[in-house]
Amino acid sequence: MEEMITTPRILDGISIASEIKAEVADEVQALKARGIIPGLAVILVGEVPASQIYVRSKVKTCGELGIFSELITPSESITTDEMLALVAVLNARDDIDGILIQLPLPKHVDTKRLLESVLPDKDVDGFHPVNVGRLQSGQPGLAPCTPAGIMEILRRSDLAVVGQNAVVVGRSDIVGKPAAMMLLNASATVTVCHSKTVDLPKVTREADILVAAIGRPGFVTAEMVKPGATLIDVGINRVTDRAQVEEFFPGDAGRAATFAKRGSVVVGDIHPAAFESAGAYTPVPGGVGALTIAMLMQNTVTAAKLRRGISTRKK
Repeated sequence: MEEMITTPRILDGISIASEIKAEVADEVQALKARGIIPGLAVILVGEVPASQIYVRSKVKTCGELGIFSELITPSESITTDEMLALVAVLNARDDIDGILIQLPLPKHVDTKRLLESVLPDKDVDGFHPVNVGRLQSGQPGLAPCTPAGIMEILRRSDLAVVGQNAVVVGRSDIVGKPAAMMLLNASATVTVCHSKTVDLPKVTREADILVAAIGRPGFVTAEMVKPGATLIDVGINRVTDRAQVEEFFPGDAGRAATFAKRGSVVVGDIHPAAFESAGAYTPVPGGVGALTIAMLMQNTVTAAKLRRGISTRKK
């Protein structure tokens, strides 16, 4: 009997992000009908080109969805105390529901102290220890945007989570740990792996859902993946070596043209060859990364509701 060959399902983050943005726009209109305009303040310190592009995209999306946004751009010489004073003013403003401090900050600024100075109810990045605790205990709160995006991809793609073996490769506070906690809250059986994990391939081959979030291009290879697994690739790595590009994307004329034009291509933490045996996977680009700004917009609206005692439960 011939073995059936199934084509892996591509999980389109761009279309899912569009769905979420449309829903957020409707929520914003409903709030405006009650005299409430959700507001987001974004603090961008200094002149970091990549951060400037990303922040412009956030501000533009706010405008498209009807969210009030305020961009604050202190000079790179700003001190920790001056930043704390700025955050205190934003904490006190009723028209600001969310405060986002664009990272990285200059080395002389105490990033941890600053992030913890943001009121938990306005912490739309979900980094504050209070929000970490709310996530762990299953209380309503603001969750980190990228892990929240991962869960939306799984939910909106009708992919089973309950009872599934989920393996998260990476234990960062921003993605790995909160993603593991969200999967656990959704009744998956969760294993978190890291640089000290013994026999990593043995663990990853048991995964029904494999989340790669370590920042190493093509680290998870085909031999490390269970056939039919759902692969969630959080990595966004720029590859500038031609030999590596050819190794990751053999015979891919489109990638070769991109490399010739830009001198780099983007690859995730999962080797593209691993996708061939997957049941479903998120592409890079166009996968998880597309959800991050959409979830930030959702968090801003959620913050506006929570601060006013309005239910955040979806119909």
